[in-house]
Amino acid sequence: MNTRQLGRTRLQVSELVFGGGWVGGILIHQDDEVKRAAIRRAIDAGINWIDTAGDYGQGQSEIALGWLLAEIDPAERPHVSTKVRLDLESDETIQSQIRRGIERSLDRLRLDKVSLFQLHNPVEPKRTGQHVGVDDVIGDGGIADMLDGLRKEGLTDHIGFTALGDPASCIRVVESGKVDTAQVYYNMLNPTAGQKAPLEGLVAQDFTGLMAACRHHEVGIMNIRVFAAGVLATDIRHGREVAITPENRDLEAEAKRARAAIAAAGDTGESRAETAIRFSLSNEDISCVVVGLAELEHLELAIKAAEAGPLPASKLSNLRDLWSRNFDL
Repeated sequence: MNTRQLGRTRLQVSELVFGGGWVGGILIHQDDEVKRAAIRRAIDAGINWIDTAGDYGQGQSEIALGWLLAEIDPAERPHVSTKVRLDLESDETIQSQIRRGIERSLDRLRLDKVSLFQLHNPVEPKRTGQHVGVDDVIGDGGIADMLDGLRKEGLTDHIGFTALGDPASCIRVVESGKVDTAQVYYNMLNPTAGQKAPLEGLVAQDFTGLMAACRHHEVGIMNIRVFAAGVLATDIRHGREVAITPENRDLEAEAKRARAAIAAAGDTGESRAETAIRFSLSNEDISCVVVGLAELEHLELAIKAAEAGPLPASKLSNLRDLWSRNFDL
């Protein structure tokens, strides 16, 4: 499998990252033999990174990885990234929550350190609800500095954040120089993060300039939600679809957009999921695509997509035309 550089970390990461989240849920909802087979197949295919979080299945994803990785020869073990989601309504201090978060994650993962530890809360101009304020993150002594303290202790090699919430605030975090990576929302339904200028006609939360900022500041881009909570991959719903941007909260409308996008990409003779992955791989700024999996067949399709490589320029052009017409909706 091809690898790409993960920003200033200089790490070479496989184009596909094994996603351990709730929506796909293979590490949470499947039996132990399927979990074991999935990890073994991923490693054999050249996938060298697994992404998880402390709140995926209330710790079940990390627990599964703990015993699964213990069965793997240390020389073969992939990098692991995990995250902390802060409870901003708790009486516990943010610093204490971050400390407790990484200690519990390392305990569940049975690791002394992770390759990457990330803030999972969305970022807004000011703290609101469970969204952190941008100054909470990049201010002196703020969350980024607290995460950096864990790095200095040797508990993580690198630090990052999930670039959701207010796009301008996310760009400010990237421009601060305090993070090594950003998890960026980018897919065939909302490609705005990869644009240099706003896409005229497209109605979507506008992340324009985010990837450009990452590139300029050598922040590694981990592409998340390549399937837009699954609607790009299939019309079958499993009940775990979770919206994370304003425009995709109406799953029925998202499904219509998805069908239009797949049609615009043309008959490629492959699955919808493969087309969606190949779309993301067409963007050279992306370091890796985090792929959620529900079953072993999904992993095989993802591997096929990586082998096929980026979509042809003609299909990307068709998609740009569709975005300018807002999916003809």
